[in-house]
Parts: sequence; structure tokens; C-alpha cells
Amino acid sequence: MKKILLALATIAFVAACSSTPETQESAPVEDRTGGKPGATTEPIKPQVIPSTAITDPSKDPRLKDPSSILSKRSVYFDFDSDAIKAEFVPLVEAHAAFLRQYKNAKMLIQGNADERGSREYNLALGQRRADALKKRLVLLGAQEPQIESVSLGEEKPVCTDKTEECYAKNRRGDMLYGGEY
Repeated sequence: MKKILLALATIAFVAACSSTPETQESAPVEDRTGGKPGATTEPIKPQVIPSTAITDPSKDPRLKDPSSILSKRSVYFDFDSDAIKAEFVPLVEAHAAFLRQYKNAKMLIQGNADERGSREYNLALGQRRADALKKRLVLLGAQEPQIESVSLGEEKPVCTDKTEECYAKNRRGDMLYGGEY
């Protein structure tokens, strides 16, 4: 009798373990674009030229082609900020892909600030901006020795008017490749 009860208990246990689990609905995907126009969740697809075709990164035509994202070299920042704006993320991703493709490429990032604030403060802010760009490029696969970050503070303005539009043009990080600096 004990053997029969043990066998029935074993069968019941095996049957309970082999039942199919209930399916759960998947969690909804959170929209982090904030409904901003032009915001995208699609990954950037950089134009890739086989590395066997060009060995010198400075000879890559994408760097000078106005229709290529790689010809754009400035990332603009908000007032008193070193956060990379969402609109410039594809640009940074494209340059990271370029640096991954060309392991011998070198980049200099120059951090800039507008003239408001003390000279020392603007040098520090420019360095934070350059370092933020370098950190993002490295996180995206560029090698740290490929990139140097420096601050120019307020010393290299592209606009000298005393307007907000002009100040915005001076709050930037410029990415330059070897041979351009």
C-alpha cells in the first residue's frame, strides 16, 4: 500500500512540475524621446568605407563631404552645462564609429565657453565639455589614447556679439582629427 501511495505521489508531483507556465504579457516599452520632434530611437548607420580602401584616416572623403555627418565637428551645449544634448548624440556616435574603424586616427577635442563667467570658470567648464565628449566616444568604442581633450575656455569665440544667439555658438566642443590642429 505504501508503494502505491508513493508511486501516486510521485506521479502527481511530476505532473505538477511538467505543467506549462502561464504566459505573462510583456511590459510596455518606455518612450524616452519625450515627444521631441526629430528625436529617434533608431541607431545611426554610419557610412562605412572598407578599411582596406583607405589606410590614412585624414584621406577619408566623408570628413570633408558636406552631406556626411562626419563633416560636422561641433557639439553645442546649454548654458553652464556639459551634458550632451540628444540632438548631437548621432553626431558623436558617427565619430565614435569612425574612430573604431581607424584605430590609428587621433582626435583633439577643444572645449569652449562663452565670455560670461570668470576666465578660470570658463576654462574649467570648457574642460568638462571636452571630457564629456571624450567619455562618450570611449563608451561608444573609441580607444582612450586616440583622443585628447583640452579647454580653450572663452579664448576661441566664433561670434563676438553680445546676444544669446552668439553666446550659444560659443558654448561648444570641437572635434578635430590629426592634421587639422
